[in-house]
Amino acid sequence: MKYAIRDPALAPEGRLKIEWVRCHMPVLNAIRKELEQSRPLAGAKIAISIHLEAKTAYLAEVLVAGGATVTVTGSNPLSTQDDVAAALVAAGLSVFAWYNPTPEEYRDHLVRTLENGPDIVIDDGGDLVHLLHTDLAHLAPGVRGGCEETTTGVLRLRALEAERRLAFPMYAVNDALTKYLFDNRYGTGESVWAGIMRTTNLVVAGKTVVVIGYGWCGRGIAMRARGLGAHVIVCEVDPVRAIEAHMDGYRVMHSLEAAPLGDIFITATGCRDVLRAEHFRVMRDQAILANAGHFNVEIAGADLDALAVSRRTVRRNIEEYTLADGRRLYLLAEGRLVNLAAGDGHPAEIMDMSFALQALTAVHVYAHGRRLEKKVYPVPPEIDRRVAELKLATLGIRLDRLTPEQEKYLSGWE
Repeated sequence: MKYAIRDPALAPEGRLKIEWVRCHMPVLNAIRKELEQSRPLAGAKIAISIHLEAKTAYLAEVLVAGGATVTVTGSNPLSTQDDVAAALVAAGLSVFAWYNPTPEEYRDHLVRTLENGPDIVIDDGGDLVHLLHTDLAHLAPGVRGGCEETTTGVLRLRALEAERRLAFPMYAVNDALTKYLFDNRYGTGESVWAGIMRTTNLVVAGKTVVVIGYGWCGRGIAMRARGLGAHVIVCEVDPVRAIEAHMDGYRVMHSLEAAPLGDIFITATGCRDVLRAEHFRVMRDQAILANAGHFNVEIAGADLDALAVSRRTVRRNIEEYTLADGRRLYLLAEGRLVNLAAGDGHPAEIMDMSFALQALTAVHVYAHGRRLEKKVYPVPPEIDRRVAELKLATLGIRLDRLTPEQEKYLSGWE
């Protein structure tokens, strides 16, 4: 066993966190029982790069229960929880991760995670896949395929596919119905606000919140902001989404029009420099800036540095930038994913479905990957449906079923 973690002595605390989420992830528990009996991953080597906290740790243990050898690293420098990493090492897994590594350490952890020569990669944002197409391209022929967790990662995969450079098949788990309809919307919506409120200890009700990006994550953030009593403005580049936000009851405007009005700004686009110098120059004093996109590029930190005459940490995960005219702007969690860098991420019950998809898709990849073309694939609909059915069963919810007459009626043309 190989590992690089901060402190192995933290393992008992991390184990408590893993046991807590396990109790609230009944879908994954049901899948674990099946995998323990059938061992469909026997002999598989899996490399995981997902935010290394308790729910990810439990996914790794479920894959081990299915017979896999699993190596784990984080997908964001500020989201790794050192006690959880220690708990996985104590359980016999190889882990290369710690909280707040340097850029060089972060890259080294990714490289060491891939040195096991994985059959399957489970990625969050595309860092493992990027290495397998650049510096570690010699390992790519051994990869049967993989799964991508996030919108940002899927965008990177599709760019590789468009250039005909994708070296192995990948499944867009992010695009599965039981992922984005719940994880991206309800998970992000709740966890972003949990992270902001925990970090700032400020009220949301009555404030003006500017949500930039009205994809499924932005929808969830806006919905929860309204539920907390905020006045919500949405900024978009897509005209259809802008109309949808308008008809959902939000004010929709250009980001430069919204910049002087907002108390809290949240980016959720997957793009870079969404908030930049021209916005910062007109924001009100004590505006709060937070990011919910995967990479810390949506809020232009270099522009903040250039405009500020002073900078200081005023609370954990809050940097105060004082501008020449005395206005103060507050950046949360270095502009990284606020729900994970300043919180515990999505609720366990939400990640139960997302990680059930990951587990079942990994089994599918191991069984079929060698016969697939080097493309980006949707999650097979039978896996999506199975996760939904398992979730409903854990909730004690029964569905109606079509009668033979109804099926005949729906399938006919007359």
